[in-house]
Amino acid sequence: MFNRTRKKADRWVADHGGMLAHTPAQAADGADFVFACVGNDHDLREVTLGPEGILETLKPGAVFVDHTTASATIARELHDAAKARGAGVSRTLSGGQAGAEGGTLTVMAGGEEADFAKAKPVIETYARAVNLIGPPGSGQLTKMVNQICIAGLIQGLAEALHFGMRAGLDIDKVIATISKGAAQSWQMDHRWQTMIEGKFDFGFAVDWVRKDFGICLDEARRNGASLPVTALVDQFYADIQEMGGGRWDTSSLIARLEHKKPDV
Repeated sequence: MFNRTRKKADRWVADHGGMLAHTPAQAADGADFVFACVGNDHDLREVTLGPEGILETLKPGAVFVDHTTASATIARELHDAAKARGAGVSRTLSGGQAGAEGGTLTVMAGGEEADFAKAKPVIETYARAVNLIGPPGSGQLTKMVNQICIAGLIQGLAEALHFGMRAGLDIDKVIATISKGAAQSWQMDHRWQTMIEGKFDFGFAVDWVRKDFGICLDEARRNGASLPVTALVDQFYADIQEMGGGRWDTSSLIARLEHKKPDV
């Protein structure tokens, strides 16, 4: 395995075994399946198309599975580059760190049927839902749909909790009641308690969600979609960054409403 942060790679090998690679090309050399998950389009190009990148050694017949949340443009670019080597590409996922550790990720793939069929049994070892959405780029576009859905949902939950607390309600009783009806969501089930306690260290960071929203908004400008709520919530997350919360998780939107930093 290869990690751009050497200490992380060393720790992984020490904890889980396997072989340590010093470059992406070395990690990919001879492999039937190559998996990557980095930060953005630039990082992805660096580890795939850059010097000593994955595509230098990706063998014919191999499948490159990229789990980076990046643009549909880079997805199509890498698909074409892999095909030129006789290899395939499939991507991307949702579920965050908790989903990865628990094997409950959702994978929305874009690519060709044959490549997806090869990779699916491997992906199913760490994901509970694996679906081919369509041609190259479709997985990334579906991840954008996912992020757009979550944007308004978390803001709505933050506002609801904020309102309930200011109204003097017993929030435990409120959630126990409304979580059985139409207001229920994964975010409510798993984050309402930590949100009112000001604990925001549960995974996907504000810095990363703003990166994702930037991809969504860029794509919307290209395809003509209107995303007013997503654009607004993106600015709310910018406020969280200004509060020093770039590494807080996405549920920290409530901190902006409460005007307080979390307990750490």
